[in-house]
Amino acid sequence: MKVNFRYLLTITLVTALGGLLFGFDISVISGTIPFLQEVFNLTETMKGWVVSSALIGCIIGASFAGRLGDKFGRKKVLLVTSILFAVSAIGSGVANSIPTFVMYRILGGLAVGGASVLAPMYIAEVSPAHLRGRMVSINQLTIVFGISLAYYSNYFLLQIGENAWRWMFAAEVVPSLLFFFALFIVPESPRWLVARNRENEAYQVLKKVAGTGFARFELSEIKASLAGNEKRGTLKQLFKKKYSFILFLGVFLAVFQQWSGINVIFFYAPDIFAKANLGVDAALFQTTLIGLMNIVFTILAMRVIDKIGRKLLMLIGAAGMAVCYLVIGFLFSTGRTEDWLLLTFIIITPAFFAFGLGPTVWVVLSEIFPNKIRGAAMSVATFSLWVACYLLTLTFPVFVELFNASNTFWLYAVICIIGFLVILKYLPETKGISLEQLEKMLVKPPTQPSPEG
Repeated sequence: MKVNFRYLLTITLVTALGGLLFGFDISVISGTIPFLQEVFNLTETMKGWVVSSALIGCIIGASFAGRLGDKFGRKKVLLVTSILFAVSAIGSGVANSIPTFVMYRILGGLAVGGASVLAPMYIAEVSPAHLRGRMVSINQLTIVFGISLAYYSNYFLLQIGENAWRWMFAAEVVPSLLFFFALFIVPESPRWLVARNRENEAYQVLKKVAGTGFARFELSEIKASLAGNEKRGTLKQLFKKKYSFILFLGVFLAVFQQWSGINVIFFYAPDIFAKANLGVDAALFQTTLIGLMNIVFTILAMRVIDKIGRKLLMLIGAAGMAVCYLVIGFLFSTGRTEDWLLLTFIIITPAFFAFGLGPTVWVVLSEIFPNKIRGAAMSVATFSLWVACYLLTLTFPVFVELFNASNTFWLYAVICIIGFLVILKYLPETKGISLEQLEKMLVKPPTQPSPEG
């Protein structure tokens, strides 16, 4: 099989621009918090609400994106998300009241939720099995690049002065428009095309990716996977017993990725650094180091994910984050908030996430669900992810106020240890296996009731 790597990489990178916008949108808020507090006189509770408001849109967007992608196609729905990103960027930048600001942030959240479901799913559906981990990881790389881009953009736009926060949001218009126009060169997902009885179009896409032999084999596998009388993508079908294990696994991984506490670092990094008595300029500069670590370790993960597998990377990431949180909690408990060690471990924590849970969870979620339920199942898993993210972001400042920072970070350490144990026991390795073969491995076949039952 000779893969047309340039073509595959091109359509992957274009689709992964949705990931870049995802990362930019969820992180741009971090640099604007001091301005928003001053302009709108935010209390701690209001600050938690404003920061997490976009996540309401993420939850709604993720809930419907998979089903909409099944009905209208992955590409069309991604085009809509690109428009929502642009509208949200402009609206957030010109908002003059909290309700208006929150409304536009929720709109951007709809786009993030949609992109978080459809971008990795599309990339998995066009990629050969032996390259799928690396290709889907590109989406995670663009997410962390988007996070870093937001950090650097915030840092440089800070020089504008009191209206800097408006330009920080408006800057997202540029990648939004790039995403919109670039999507026109991307073909529709071959698996969606087969599901819509457009087999010849699917064959042409697969052939362009990796040649005639690959196209014929994949087409036969996809058709076999979609055969049968079951209705595709309904919630009733999704909750059948034979899908219970993979649905549990997908939802658990999605929730764990968020409750590992990583977005506390991403969203509140400048706040945490401010507690270490750094100025706004210095705090924003420190967040650029977090972004750099994120990019470097995501690239390292991409290089090995199809060699050593998804499971080992997850275990390394979960264990490393648990240790970091234990140390951060200890330093807060002893009052060493100005210690260089605290800043070091806050910067190291995203490195473990980027090497482990960051790319691997999205890869596994895009792999484990069968063709018939992939859209609906990805929506359920990603919906769970964004609900978990919303609760985490909303509760962090409240937890710190009620229980102090040390106990809050120790809680995240315990969650990471629990996640480590569940992954160790239940997660199978998925590297190098076709989506249709994974379906045969993971879907529990119907069993006859025992005589005792």
